Amino acid sequence: MATLFLLVIYAAFISLGLPDALLGVAWPVMQVDYDVPVSLAGIISMTISVNTIISSVLSGRILKRFGTGRVTFVSVLATAIALLGFALSPGFLWLVVLAIPLGLGAGSVDAGLNDYVARNYEARHMSWLHSFWGVGAMTGPVIIGQFISQGESWRNGYLTVSIIQFALVALLFFTLPVWDKVARSKHSPIDAPASPAADHAPVPPAGKRKTALGAARSIFRPLRIDGVRPVLLVFFFYCGVEATMGLWGSTYLVRVKGIDVASAAGWVSLFFGSLTVGRFISGFVTMRLTSKALIRIGEISILSGVILLLLPLPDLFTMISFMLIGIGCAPIFPSMLHETPAHFGDAEAQNIMGFQMAFAYVGMSLLPPIFGAVASGTTFMLFPFVLLAYVALMLFNSERINRHMQRRQQEAVSPAAA
Repeated sequence: MATLFLLVIYAAFISLGLPDALLGVAWPVMQVDYDVPVSLAGIISMTISVNTIISSVLSGRILKRFGTGRVTFVSVLATAIALLGFALSPGFLWLVVLAIPLGLGAGSVDAGLNDYVARNYEARHMSWLHSFWGVGAMTGPVIIGQFISQGESWRNGYLTVSIIQFALVALLFFTLPVWDKVARSKHSPIDAPASPAADHAPVPPAGKRKTALGAARSIFRPLRIDGVRPVLLVFFFYCGVEATMGLWGSTYLVRVKGIDVASAAGWVSLFFGSLTVGRFISGFVTMRLTSKALIRIGEISILSGVILLLLPLPDLFTMISFMLIGIGCAPIFPSMLHETPAHFGDAEAQNIMGFQMAFAYVGMSLLPPIFGAVASGTTFMLFPFVLLAYVALMLFNSERINRHMQRRQQEAVSPAAA
């Protein structure tokens, strides 16, 4: 049962990726339909990201109260309704409003499924789970690109994706009882909803309340740990690369390279496809190479792809550059997460991972709209130069981490030798 149910979780993660690249691919056409400035895509993207951050921060308490199955069901339902709203939206402001449930649903599904799989399945499934997100992110642009290439409205693409989401909602509804059964069979009590009595626990004495307040204030203590800040910057700029490619890659191809909208959608899909395949393969490569080596290889691949974008080469090389950037993105995020305990120890890893995810979402939220605002006021020819800056800062901070780890290892060996 647990193995078959895993297929449902994979399907849920595909649905999580489906909407992620729709806006970036459809926006060149949507912007014309709504007659709004091109930079306003950044407002929609930021609204989605901010609400994803909010739901991720609150997800721990919500999951504990209601259980992963119920939270996933409601979240995917909210996503399906939001996508249906996008398809029917009569004006731009409606898109901003609908971006709220779209973001809230995405954050809860992401946090809930990652937590559930981490507790109840082997580690390899976690790596492949993120590959299935890429399957969804790759499929979304293909769906919407097909409608645009056939002269149909972009709305039909959103409608199709919403129908897929509603089908998953039905599947999740019928499998609701299975979530707790699998968790119990795997000896994971965390997934069960909290009892009502938990909400009526006795209030601690005043002295203990002060201690709790001090603990709450120490939530930012991980930021003071040596080596944490460069790690957070790597997550920030990595997500800046991935999100900027997803949101503005199609617009860059259309406006600067003169590629038609349907072909541009296919190339953005190729970026996500390369990321997906690369992430799947990197799960096997970890048996031979260290996470540090995979991160370096990924950053060099992104750098190579960006350099190809900068050079005045035929369109074929632009397509190759999108593939190289996607392949390069594949190992960085999971490898950085995997290295956290090695960098900072098991005692600090969980708190630091929370900050890593927060900085990742902040990078997704801020960097793409900032670029959109700047490029719409100047030129989208800046696209590869901005990506180059992100990669350079990512590389710089990655090497800072490596030097920090090397120094720590030397300090650990020196007393032993003495």
